[in-house]
Amino acid sequence: MNVVETEWWTLALPPEWWADAEDDGVLIGDRDDVGCIEISTLHKDEGEFSREELQDIAAAQTDQAIEWQSAALGEFSGLGGSYLEEGAAIREWYVANGSLLLFITYSCDQENRGMDDASVDELLDTLLLVQPARK
Repeated sequence: MNVVETEWWTLALPPEWWADAEDDGVLIGDRDDVGCIEISTLHKDEGEFSREELQDIAAAQTDQAIEWQSAALGEFSGLGGSYLEEGAAIREWYVANGSLLLFITYSCDQENRGMDDASVDELLDTLLLVQPARK
């Protein structure tokens, strides 16, 4: 098992998945090219993200009518939902831990909908917050 590590969070990655860090986030895909996960990170200067803030951000960022559900991904919690758009099946999460918000999207072709759901859930359940080094 490989580990994807950023300055703020880590994620365990099974051998059949790959990861690539980009300027605005991390891209993760399966080697069968079924689907792709994108993770973007947002920091709050002061305070922690509340559930209401997550709901407001999700509503503002998504054009789709999504029935948001409570979601827990590793050490992060918030909202998750899914929808279909232009032949693609999309799952989205807005999850936070303290002042750190992760926006996560998994997308695949509509005909592959559900194929990787269990693997994606298992992979995202390994999300851990990186603890700052103590001085």
